[in-house]
Amino acid sequence: MKIAEVCNVDFSMRHFVLPVMRGARARGHEVVGLCAEGPLLEVPRAEGFRIIPVPMARSLNPLAQARAFAALLRIFREERFDLVHAHMPISGLLARAAARAAGVPRVAYTGHGFLFNQPGPAWRRGLSMGLEWLGGRATDVFLTVSEEEAADARRLGIARGAVGIGNGRDPARFRPDPEARAALRAELGAAPEECVVVIVSRLVRHKGHVELLRAMEAVPGATLWVVGERLPTDHGPDMAEDFARARRALGPRLRLLGYRDDVARILAAADVFCLPSHFEGLPMSVIEAMLTGLPVVATDIRGPREQVAEGETGFLVPPRAVAPLAAALGRLADDPALRARLGEAGRARALARFDEARVIGRTLDLLGL
Repeated sequence: MKIAEVCNVDFSMRHFVLPVMRGARARGHEVVGLCAEGPLLEVPRAEGFRIIPVPMARSLNPLAQARAFAALLRIFREERFDLVHAHMPISGLLARAAARAAGVPRVAYTGHGFLFNQPGPAWRRGLSMGLEWLGGRATDVFLTVSEEEAADARRLGIARGAVGIGNGRDPARFRPDPEARAALRAELGAAPEECVVVIVSRLVRHKGHVELLRAMEAVPGATLWVVGERLPTDHGPDMAEDFARARRALGPRLRLLGYRDDVARILAAADVFCLPSHFEGLPMSVIEAMLTGLPVVATDIRGPREQVAEGETGFLVPPRAVAPLAAALGRLADDPALRARLGEAGRARALARFDEARVIGRTLDLLGL
């Protein structure tokens, strides 16, 4: 079969869609990626995948979306794909509509988080729900990374057959690594006994950086490593003032590491993973941390609460709340034995639920590949 994997930006293609592309190609299919041009597309291209640039826009601008739809429609008619597999809310809706208009035989969608489950004005949530309902009418196979959101899709009539397929990462890559731990801690100046808390995410407000920076002020025995950058297409405040305040308050206990290609080594060198998001799909970073044997502090929201077993593999705290987050981090910072016990249980849970090979295999089966 000839398959189109469609998403919004290069970051999504590199980190979320590429494993599916690899799996489909391994089963003998021709796989083509479509998304907005960007530097991270060098990775799939280096692996031999053909990537077709599409002028995707992460906005509700109707003219921008019309241009993207027209480009997708033209490409689908020219390429004559057997299956279009779309991802992300806006690009997913456009790709499914264009695929139907172009007569593509089979259309699939994987939701990585519904916009109507995110905080925001009622009109935006209502618009999102209506568009998801319309998109469901054009979808043969409807998947979500979160089981809870699959239940939402079934309950709301968006897709009666929606299936939650989860997310996965390679446990051979993300694992405890004492050698990498020692080398990276020495490189970054972390003492052997120092408790290092790490967050890996885009630098956007809804990932909870502001709450985490404030919480760290109440955890004097720990250092925070912030891994990630802000994408050019990200919306909302840049948090520059919050990071400036944190630099003054935390001093050398705050390290801003930017975008890193060696996230597996970073995680192996850390002691606690934290992701205090306001909303999520099913975050890959939590899976990576669990596979590495780190206890996880996350928010009690859709996605993370399917991953973190409260009190067994980490702690779940309310979103947007500093004090409970500080308390959970302080408890882990003060107790190395607790960190080790929760981290070991987290790795076992991740191996059982979030092994990439099994998740991708099930996804491909559901897609009929």
